Amino acid sequence: MYTCSLERMEDKIKTFSRFGDAGHGGITRYSLSPEAIMARNEFRKRMEAIGATIEIDDVANMYATIPGSDPGAKRIVMASHCDSVKNGGNYDGILGVMSAMEVLETVVDQKIPHKHPLTAMIWTNEEGSLYPPAMMCSGIVCYDYLPEDIRSGFKYEDMMNSKSILDNTSTFGEALEKSGFKGDKKYRLSPEKYQCYFETHIEQGPILEDNGKDIGVVDCVLGMFNYRLKFYGQTTHAGTFPMPKRKDAFYAAAQALCYLHEEIDKLGYPELVYTTGEVVCHPCVHTCVPDYFDFSFDSRHEDPKVLDQVLAIVKSCADKTWAGCTCKVEKAWNRDTVYWNKRLVGYVNEAAEELGISHMYIHSGAGHDAQFAAYMLPATMIFVQSKDGLSHCEPEYSSLEHCTEGASVMLNAVLKADAKGV
Repeated sequence: MYTCSLERMEDKIKTFSRFGDAGHGGITRYSLSPEAIMARNEFRKRMEAIGATIEIDDVANMYATIPGSDPGAKRIVMASHCDSVKNGGNYDGILGVMSAMEVLETVVDQKIPHKHPLTAMIWTNEEGSLYPPAMMCSGIVCYDYLPEDIRSGFKYEDMMNSKSILDNTSTFGEALEKSGFKGDKKYRLSPEKYQCYFETHIEQGPILEDNGKDIGVVDCVLGMFNYRLKFYGQTTHAGTFPMPKRKDAFYAAAQALCYLHEEIDKLGYPELVYTTGEVVCHPCVHTCVPDYFDFSFDSRHEDPKVLDQVLAIVKSCADKTWAGCTCKVEKAWNRDTVYWNKRLVGYVNEAAEELGISHMYIHSGAGHDAQFAAYMLPATMIFVQSKDGLSHCEPEYSSLEHCTEGASVMLNAVLKADAKGV
């Protein structure tokens, strides 16, 4: 068994955390921003230093490859992203990139024999923080392999015209042209050139820590749905209209949300999660009774039958009158549970066992580029423990030891895939 370097990992974490440093312990590093370009140049510099060949595709995904003993063998790729959410942490996404770099550095440094070329990869715009949607470029690259209902959201032309959330005028396509990282479509990830896919990531939740485990052997990304619940009432003056006659859409939405929590909790599924994260209120004036209120509803679980039960409760809101207001329930999008390749999952589990690293099987509740890649290639993921389960915030933290363990597990799992195939 081989182990990665604690010292090299520490140096990478310290270095990459400077690119987009927000001054509060975290980063803001939007895709294709000057800060992201600094991270990409650092990736290029370090990978070229070990003799890797750099390729960049037409949507700025970067590939650094070292050769294997068989020049005709397909590549094994390890990937994640270097962009962040606003005021995010130093580990989400970039840990997967640093882990892939560390695998290549370890293979070169220790002269580890391997048959297949090994590739460390950066996906562009996974977060979608500046240019929606999330997982934009994995959606573009894997487009032909995605289910129809997902595919329709990642048309190349539409993605190039995605507008910045900051100014609503500049587009992703314009940022791509200006970045200096628009390459050639021929370099895209494909099943013709690549054998399988690995992605290391922080857990972004508390399950590993709560169970006293360092590494998560991920078996799937949970299925989910996202709906909008829209409530229609009547705007009146806040000071002159009697309470019994009001049709307050905000109050109606509050009643419905409490109903959803009560009824869904009665189902009794401990692993089920659901969230209301985005709201719209009109006219959103303190002297006006709201005539319109709209909230998102996101629910996630492995079993589609469980999600069907939740969805039935959500849809039932449209059959009721809430504080005198009507309700409309509209689908935004959904996805089925994506299961990782069982042989690759087994290699990850074997690698953790043989290295003597505490581990457990775990689901991913969050979406990742790997789930789109899995429609194209055999794929799997490795999770590293997150302190207090925090992510997408500046206190996000994973210990140096855990980060290095994650890279070591991936290294040995990759070597198993190299030797045994998929």
